[in-house]
Amino acid sequence: MIPTAYGRLNDQLYIHGSPASRLLTSLEQGIQVCLTVTLLDGLVLARSAFHHSMNYRSVVLFGTATRVDDTDEKMAALKAFTNHVVPGRWDDVRPPNRQELAGTLVLALPIAEASAKVRSGPPNDAAEDYALPIWAGEIPLNLAAAAPLTDPKCSPDLAVPDYVTTYRRENLVLEG
Repeated sequence: MIPTAYGRLNDQLYIHGSPASRLLTSLEQGIQVCLTVTLLDGLVLARSAFHHSMNYRSVVLFGTATRVDDTDEKMAALKAFTNHVVPGRWDDVRPPNRQELAGTLVLALPIAEASAKVRSGPPNDAAEDYALPIWAGEIPLNLAAAAPLTDPKCSPDLAVPDYVTTYRRENLVLEG
């Protein structure tokens, strides 16, 4: 399992990395892949140890990834990836040049077979445990963006873009 960012276009999920990546070169051989994205939303504390849980949103995709060689599709995939990381970013950056495109392996995974699982809400204790004098509830968790840190090599004249200062990640696991 290797954490990686991704981008989605229609019914394709794209991942990318170095052509020397052992993971990506294995996947491009046509082996079955299982890709998982999980967002942890909270810790659920019950009255009994047995009923402790977590609130989360999770999706698992199954399939076979294929290498993207078409330059237009590769650029569209990299745009989707960049805008998934921070919406609107692609329009402000220099697109990849020929050398960078050649140095990037992009794989497409069709969104055809998937499984989603969501858990939310308070603990589900055994009926007899609700009378116990033990605190139970949820500890909500969230990933929040802090104030942006400008690269010291940026010109002091450059303003931080609005999409950076207003960044929030409240979308679903695999937004389209």
